[in-house]
Amino acid sequence: MKIQINLKSMGKRRQSVKPVCYEIQGRPSTVRELICAVTEAGVQEYNQRMEASDLLSYMTKDEIDDRAAAGKVSFGVNYGEHKADLRKAQENALQCFEDGIYRIFLDEKSLEDLDEIISIGEDSVFTFVRLTMLAGRMW
Repeated sequence: MKIQINLKSMGKRRQSVKPVCYEIQGRPSTVRELICAVTEAGVQEYNQRMEASDLLSYMTKDEIDDRAAAGKVSFGVNYGEHKADLRKAQENALQCFEDGIYRIFLDEKSLEDLDEIISIGEDSVFTFVRLTMLAGRMW
């Protein structure tokens, strides 16, 4: 099943949120299943990117500027030798949702609970928002 997810591109000046299509397995009926399916798609994409080797990789001036604004100019290459572990990634994604590290919205509705039942239509759009924790000194 294909779903549309809005992703925030860090450092992009032109369009801060861009829609991305993800191919996931099955049709999730709960928030837990959705998180596991999206995580699985992300892990597969990451592991495939790791296996593919671009012999000639380059960045345009705009890409360099955007990445510099985000704080890091790189080719996005993973120099580690380990592939992502699907089970650990799913456990981490579920724990982060429970801990409030990120929120998920289905169209305009906030999804609050892992066992909440969801109904996905062809026009459904998911938005994942990573919440930034503010740390300061207590007086």
